[in-house]
Amino acid sequence: MKRLKSALLGAVALAAVAAAPAVAQTNVKIGVLSDMSSLYTDLAGAGSVLAARMAADDFGAAAKGLKVEFVSADHQNKPDVGSNIARQWFDRDGVDMIVDVPNSGVALAVNGVTREKNKVFLVSGAATSALTGEQCSPNTVHWTYDTWALANGTGSAITKQGGTPWFFIVADYAFGAALERDASAAVERAGGKVAGRVKHPLSATDFSSFLLQAQASGAKIVGLANAGGDLITAIKQASEFGITDGGQALAGLLIFSSDVKAMGLPAAKGLLLTEAFYWDLNDQTREFSKKFGEKFSGKMPTSAQAGVYSSAMHYLNAIKDAKTKDAPKVMAQMRATPIDDPLFGKGEVRIDGRATHPMYLFRVKTPEASKGPWDIYELVATIPADEAFRPLADGGCPLVEAAKKG
Repeated sequence: MKRLKSALLGAVALAAVAAAPAVAQTNVKIGVLSDMSSLYTDLAGAGSVLAARMAADDFGAAAKGLKVEFVSADHQNKPDVGSNIARQWFDRDGVDMIVDVPNSGVALAVNGVTREKNKVFLVSGAATSALTGEQCSPNTVHWTYDTWALANGTGSAITKQGGTPWFFIVADYAFGAALERDASAAVERAGGKVAGRVKHPLSATDFSSFLLQAQASGAKIVGLANAGGDLITAIKQASEFGITDGGQALAGLLIFSSDVKAMGLPAAKGLLLTEAFYWDLNDQTREFSKKFGEKFSGKMPTSAQAGVYSSAMHYLNAIKDAKTKDAPKVMAQMRATPIDDPLFGKGEVRIDGRATHPMYLFRVKTPEASKGPWDIYELVATIPADEAFRPLADGGCPLVEAAKKG
């Protein structure tokens, strides 16, 4: 009887071992919150959802004991809509991390909800530098670019080449205000002057009155502190008004490859701009972009979409290394792990939430110089990671001040 009992117990134990998974599985749910239907849909939108899924696939989540699920939604460029979706995702749907969020007003709202719920927020599409300044959060990483970096790259470079004074046409919400503020400061640091500024509503269709004010200012440079459809409309109407023919130059402070494609090289040629990523920058960016294009009707990824991929990959690696999806521990691991990214290069996640990496000053090619439908930029200068973003001490982030005291 004792032998039979021992044999039965042994069989049960063996069956239990056989039934147990080889690796304890962790379920991770990622929410891609983006503009799916309006002026930022081409630079983010469905392409950002694809980029997040590609990150999970390339990470090899299943083999590393992670089951990654995705949800996505359209924030409609409304902060209240975005914050309500975030709250529902965290409270009811079990979302662990939100990524992307083009539109700075929406991103600031989601930033607050994420901190309240103690989850993780990886910003790729929004630009406001307030996310790593006065509204910095221990739960947020700002990955791809920000208004300070764009202003530093474009505003300073053009001013140093004699491009002054400036007149700014500004989108009337948090992003536009932050971009114009940082660009004005960069222009003045470089020895230039600001002749004036005018605000326009989001998704404007008629820029005539704003362009007339820019013409009347006598400024050499008309800085466009807007993005997406607003930027494209402004540049096309500026051409119709003869802005550049009259001796004024346009400077786009936030331009994506999708914007240049929409405008066409004849309208955009010669435009100087700063970007964090370009599909044709090196072998690694080309390899990723080819895979992305094969899944996305031949379109090359924008820097915002590439940022979704890279930030999600850093997040998944942090979960693997921390052996938990607990937000504070994952955030600590993300800050402790140096960035060595095939798409963005080397950098770090600073205490203020800023992910650093090189930035690039590009010039839009002429139609004659372009060798293909997506051959649109030529590299003018590389801005090193330690120079590309606002100095840590200058942002006014409370986390930085607390670290000094601690």
